[in-house]
Amino acid sequence: MPAHLILSLNSSVLGEFPLSKERITLGRKPENDIQVDNLAVSGQHAAIITILNDSFLEDLDSTNGTFVNGKLVKKHALKNGDVISIGKHELKYVNDEASGEDDFEKTMVIRPGMASHAAAAAKAESSTAPTEQGATTDQPYKAPTEGQLPLGKIQVLSGPGAGKELELRKALITLGRPGVQVAVITRRPQGYFITHVEGQPPVINGQAIGSQAHALSDHDVVELAGVKMEFFVMGN
Repeated sequence: MPAHLILSLNSSVLGEFPLSKERITLGRKPENDIQVDNLAVSGQHAAIITILNDSFLEDLDSTNGTFVNGKLVKKHALKNGDVISIGKHELKYVNDEASGEDDFEKTMVIRPGMASHAAAAAKAESSTAPTEQGATTDQPYKAPTEGQLPLGKIQVLSGPGAGKELELRKALITLGRPGVQVAVITRRPQGYFITHVEGQPPVINGQAIGSQAHALSDHDVVELAGVKMEFFVMGN
């Protein structure tokens, strides 16, 4: 069964909603995909971005905030069983397919693939296929082929996974620990870019990056979720 949300109030189930679209909004107004008719809920309270099997929650500057498992969040990588609270209502996130990572991936790599609000944001920057002149098209973003761009990889320098390597073959790969610090690496025709998602921005060569996508260079050292990694372009 695809990922879905179970809406409840005071332990009474009010409905079940599949995450069948890339972006689903939650809020008090009827135009939301999931309407939660309560004065404690903002008109447009939060959004959930889902691409393939990954979902990220983003608070849309709501008045009373969005909570996951009792913790106030702005952006959050959802895990199976997470409980989202808006006002007095709760939405349980159910995704039976989000499993099977090894210990290294649980702590270091959330999951290779299309993922999260940041992935969607990063995709939006390039999904409109920028040209050299800055013009855009409506063509969906596609990862460059191996012939177009040298393959990159990440080598872990510290922590339990030290020495492990991850080849960056996917269009989007999400790194970090959900609820702590998360970033996404996108593979584009122009090269590899890292974008901040959740928690503090990642640090590249000792400097924190901002909210915009940051181009990665060969031998950049990335610090994320307490782990140091080095980015390589293979063949260099």
